[in-house]
Amino acid sequence: MKSIKRSMDIKIGSSLDNDKAWSSDTKKKIKEILKEKKSPNEHSIVFKMEKRRGKPVSIIGPFSIAQKEMKELCKKLKKKLGSGGTCKDEWMEFQGECRDKLKELIKKEGFRTKS
Repeated sequence: MKSIKRSMDIKIGSSLDNDKAWSSDTKKKIKEILKEKKSPNEHSIVFKMEKRRGKPVSIIGPFSIAQKEMKELCKKLKKKLGSGGTCKDEWMEFQGECRDKLKELIKKEGFRTKS
């Protein structure tokens, strides 16, 4: 007996051959738009509190400023708070529950905050 091969024309998802297909270039452009630098009064800073290993961590952000400026601001805030911390991506993390103090300091720096 002969076996009969049949081809199945099933298409799922989008075509990668199309010029309008999603590409890594498009993803890079979107990231660049999101990373657009803003002046301090155009920000809308959010304050959060998390517990890590049972200890409180205050998190603020997102910041749309240059990485160098962000590190300088983080260093300045850590010094005024008297606590440790770090800046990761667009967010700053500080040891302890210090959201109220951070809110005052950020407003003095000219950043707008969400209530």
